[in-house]
Amino acid sequence: MYGIVNKAIEGLVTENFGGEIWEQIKIKSEVNIDHFISNNAYDDSVTYKLAGAAAEVLNIGVDQVLFLFGEYWILKTGSESYGSLMKAGGRNLKEFLKNLPNFHSRVMLMYPKITPPEFKIIERIDGSTELHYYSTRDGLIDFMHGLISGLGKMFEEKIEISKLGNRSTGLDHDEFLISWK
Repeated sequence: MYGIVNKAIEGLVTENFGGEIWEQIKIKSEVNIDHFISNNAYDDSVTYKLAGAAAEVLNIGVDQVLFLFGEYWILKTGSESYGSLMKAGGRNLKEFLKNLPNFHSRVMLMYPKITPPEFKIIERIDGSTELHYYSTRDGLIDFMHGLISGLGKMFEEKIEISKLGNRSTGLDHDEFLISWK
């Protein structure tokens, strides 16, 4: 993953829990990198080690760390690093979800080594939306859950997110159901 991802984890921790906690997480993770460079590629294991260490130090589940990180990514990192792209993605959550392939195509221009996920959107008759998330990376369903929640907050829409299925149940992808309240 690119350094911007690891910098965002650092930002989430330092802004919400302080610099001392971040230092504890770095020690616990055994990641000996003082400063992450946004557009440098790092091995995925660095990110996973930081998330695991954050869960231990904060005494919460890795699923909670990834969810919080997903929300932070949208509300903080996304708005600061991709502000114009985020605004161009749509006027509401449904439009944004439909435009995800275009969004990732533009991100690939900035980060040529990125392997973005793929999405399939299915509109249901009842007005809810199925989001099918295909990624080459395992273990990010809770991060994606947080991203969707963050998008709901960004668009100031009240939504409910349910996990319909995932790789651990035998699917080749993760599925979410998004309903508007």
